[in-house]
Amino acid sequence: MGLEDTIRRPSGAARRAAPYESAGRSHPGKVRTVNEDSLIDRPDIGLWAVADGVGGATAGARASALVVDALAAVSSPASAQAFLDEVRDRLRAVNDQLIVEASAMGAGKLMASTVVVLLFFEGFFACAWAGDSRLYLVRHGVLQQVTRDHSEVQELVEAGVIAPEQAREHPRGNVITRAVGAQEDFALDVVQDRICPGDLFLVCSDGLTKMLDDAEIAPVLDDRPAASLVDALLKATLARGAIDNVTVLAVRAATGASAS
Repeated sequence: MGLEDTIRRPSGAARRAAPYESAGRSHPGKVRTVNEDSLIDRPDIGLWAVADGVGGATAGARASALVVDALAAVSSPASAQAFLDEVRDRLRAVNDQLIVEASAMGAGKLMASTVVVLLFFEGFFACAWAGDSRLYLVRHGVLQQVTRDHSEVQELVEAGVIAPEQAREHPRGNVITRAVGAQEDFALDVVQDRICPGDLFLVCSDGLTKMLDDAEIAPVLDDRPAASLVDALLKATLARGAIDNVTVLAVRAATGASAS
């Protein structure tokens, strides 16, 4: 069963939130000296995110930091819709700020960041994203990519121009079609679903997926603690050469948790 068969909108009475554990790490990689990635791990309210800066070392690092700072200010949610609305509003404000700052840098300058946000509320999760940072879900031992990359190569794959296995090596692989700060008409894609006991969520920048494909990531996502999973994925990425900054967050719902 694919993800498109399992996604559904939250409805009915509020449900008890599943307990979870989380851990995250970010590394500049083995080629770049500046880390333009940022992450936020907020188990206090059930919010996790990865941002990957675009526009050069200084601009990219600032862009991703502004995204994370905005998410750090999100308040404890009163409802699922209020939670998602506040995330959207804060990221829209960052989008506007980055456009203004890039314009002040000169014509044609860009200061932007991908973002992928994972939210937990009352037994459900929501994922909101712009760009090619990803959310994966391991459910009942099956790895599923929740997000769809906003990138030129993804559009080429969907158009049948290139095969999926060619995407990682394509010369336009770094070209994204959506990001915070890239366009005045800012939009996030959103997916929502119920949290199932034992669900494991992996939030990552493309520094991971440039080095490891899904078939290499899947065996690492076993029953070990979240921190150990993160360390193992980071170690494997560095061993492969880590040509980009890499950021990994793991969030696991407890096996005894109930979303009912």
